Amino acid sequence: MKNYLVAGLLIAGFATPALAAHAFYVAQNNTTHKCLIVSKKPTGKSLTMLGSESFKTKAEAKNALRGMSECKA
Repeated sequence: MKNYLVAGLLIAGFATPALAAHAFYVAQNNTTHKCLIVSKKPTGKSLTMLGSESFKTKAEAKNALRGMSECKA
């Protein structure tokens, strides 16, 4: 019984990060200066993160993108 409990906890531990909510970021392409929404945090090499926060949904990120002055060009 103890082995089953340990195995169950291990499986739950590995599955939990996979079920975590994705984060969305508003980024600007360093070459074209176009704004876009990405699911990985920009590193600054080819994309620069705009703002200082991530968004839980893509819709929230879209709303934030519309309000950013860098993306109005």
